[in-house]
Amino acid sequence: MKVSGDKTNAVGLESIGISEAKEVLWNLSPAELVEEAIKNNEGTLTSTGALMCDTGKFTGRSPKDRFIVKDAKTENSVWWGDINIAFDSDKFDQLHEKMVNFLKDKKLYVRDAYAGADPEFRLNLRIVNTQAWHNLFCNNMFLRLTPEELKNHTPEFTILCAPEFEADPSIDGTRQSNFAIINFTKNMILIGGTGYAGEMKKGIFGVLNYLLPHERNTLSMHCSANVGKDGDTAIFFGLSGTGKTTLSADPNRGLIGDDEHGWTKNSVFNFEGGCYAKVIDLTHEKEPQIWDAIKFGAIVENTRFAPGTREVDYTNSSVTENTRTAYPINHIDNAIEPSIADIPKNIFFLTADAFGVLPPISKLNSSQAMYHFISGYTAKVAGTEVGITEPQTTFSACFGAAFLPLHPTKYAEMLGQKMKENDVSVWLVNTGWTGGPYGVGHRMKLPFTRAMITAALNGELANVEFTKHPIFGVEMPNSCPGVPSEILNPRNTWDNKEEYDTKATELASKFVRNFQKYADDANDEIMAGAPQVEVTID
Repeated sequence: MKVSGDKTNAVGLESIGISEAKEVLWNLSPAELVEEAIKNNEGTLTSTGALMCDTGKFTGRSPKDRFIVKDAKTENSVWWGDINIAFDSDKFDQLHEKMVNFLKDKKLYVRDAYAGADPEFRLNLRIVNTQAWHNLFCNNMFLRLTPEELKNHTPEFTILCAPEFEADPSIDGTRQSNFAIINFTKNMILIGGTGYAGEMKKGIFGVLNYLLPHERNTLSMHCSANVGKDGDTAIFFGLSGTGKTTLSADPNRGLIGDDEHGWTKNSVFNFEGGCYAKVIDLTHEKEPQIWDAIKFGAIVENTRFAPGTREVDYTNSSVTENTRTAYPINHIDNAIEPSIADIPKNIFFLTADAFGVLPPISKLNSSQAMYHFISGYTAKVAGTEVGITEPQTTFSACFGAAFLPLHPTKYAEMLGQKMKENDVSVWLVNTGWTGGPYGVGHRMKLPFTRAMITAALNGELANVEFTKHPIFGVEMPNSCPGVPSEILNPRNTWDNKEEYDTKATELASKFVRNFQKYADDANDEIMAGAPQVEVTID
C-alpha cells in the first residue's frame, strides 16, 4: 500500500478495518488537494482561484436515508422516528465490511481534524475520502490540527465516505443505494452513494448534538454567533430565508461561527473551522464577506460559469437552487480564532413571518423562549418551492429538527436553564411581512431590522415601555432608536384590524397544533409559553 503525506504516529487505518488500498494520501495541503482534484477531473478553478465541483445526483442532504444504529447505547436515548431512523447493528457491520472491500483498489485521502473550538469539548476526527475535493471540504469545514497536534492524533470518531459505493437495499437494509449511517458504539459514520459533501458536516453535527447534551451537559445549537468589542456574545437562530447569515455578519462584531455552536458553563464555541454558505444570487453588494471569501482554497458546489469565462454566474440555478461555497473561517476578515467567546447576553430567534402577524421585535420570557425554540417557526412564500402559491407555515424543532438525535424538549429545557443561570435576553425578530400578509403587506426593511437588533445588543431597549401581544403574549417595545414607532405593533400596520386579529388567531392555532407532538414530553413551564388561543385538537 503506497503511503504519502503527513501521517500521524498514533493510529492507522487498520483501526477501522482498512489494511489495503491502492494509495493513501495523508493530510495533504489545500494546494495539493486542489492539484489532485483537477488531476482526477473532480473540478475546475474559477477566476478567483476557488475550486468548482459538482456533487452529482444529490445536490442536498437526503434526510430519509440518514440512519442511526439502534443498539444498547442508543435504544433508550435517541428520539426515534421519521428524523432518527433506526438501523440494525449487524447490517451496519455488513455494510462496513463491504465498503472496506470496495476501497481495496482505490486511492484514499485521509484528513485528521477535530470539531469543537473549546479544548475541553473537542472531538478528534478522521475522515477517509475517495475524492480529493471532499477531503478539501473537510479541511475547510472542520478545525485544523497544528503539526504538533497531528503527531499523536487519535481519532474519536471516523467518517468513511465513498460516493462511488452504492448499497443494495434488498441486502443492506438501506432505503435506496445512498446512505449516511451514524454508529455511536463504533464511533463511525458510513456515507455512500452520494457526493453531497454536506452529509459529512451534518453527520458530525448530529454526533455532537447527541454527545454534548446527553453526556457533557452542554447545549448544542444550530445557530450563528458573533461577539462585540466588549465581549458581549450574541446568538442567532433561524431557518433558511430568515436572514441568519446576513444579520450575524456584522463588520462591527467578530464572527464566532455561522452554523453550529456549543454553550458550556463558561463559553460559546464554534464546532467548525469554516463556513458552508448558500451562494444563489450572491453579489458583492449583498454579502461582501462571503463574496471575498471565495478565493483559492475555497470550494463552490454545483455552480456554473458565465459563458466564455471562468467567472461564476451566481444567478445560475440550472443544477440546483442549493448552490454553496465552503471556505475556512479565516477567509472572513473579522472572524475570531480560536472561535470561542463568553456566554451570550442576547439570543435572537429569526422568523420570516409571511402572514404579517408577529411583531418586528419582541422580548420573550423563559417559557416563551423554550416554546418558540421547540416550535422553530418561519413561513415559506410563493415561489420558494414548487407548488407553493400562498404562505405556508414551516416548523423545525430547535431550528434544526433534522439534526437532533435527542427529543427537542431536552435541548429546550437546557436553553431555559441557561437563560435563568445567566440572565440572557431572548428576542423574537420578524424579518418577514408587515402591514398585511404576503401579497398585501411588504417585507420588513433590512435597515429597520438591523436597527432593532443593534438596539437590543446595546441595551437601548432595557428602559423602554413594552406592550404585551394579546395572543402570543410576547412583549413589544413601544419605541426603538432608528425605527418608526408605528411599525412596532403589527396590528397597527394593518388597515383592517379585525382581519389582523383573525390572521393572528389562525397563526397561533397552527403553533398549538404543531406543538401537540411534543406536548406529552413538555413540562408545565414550556407549555406556559404557548399562545393564548382556543384550539380544538382532532
